[in-house]
Amino acid sequence: MVQRTITRADIADAIYSELGFSHAESFKLIEQILANIIEALADGETVKLSKFATFIPHAKKERVGRNPKTGEKHAITPRIVLSFKASNSLKNALKSGTAC
Repeated sequence: MVQRTITRADIADAIYSELGFSHAESFKLIEQILANIIEALADGETVKLSKFATFIPHAKKERVGRNPKTGEKHAITPRIVLSFKASNSLKNALKSGTAC
């Protein structure tokens, strides 16, 4: 299996070729979509993209951690982590090797 990384530029090129927007409009569209998703997640909202996935933010509280090598204790700061839950459509597409 050859690994390839899909970039924002690749998505913008797909929008350009499929929908006929200019390259500048395609990049602006991608940036605006991502900005909206990031803003919603930062506000603690769940983001659901139908037939793709759901992103769920979880707030982790401050806790005491321990360095396993030295045994030294230190505080782990509170933070927000994301859970990614793939949709059934995405799971089935990956299993069968077809598009959603």
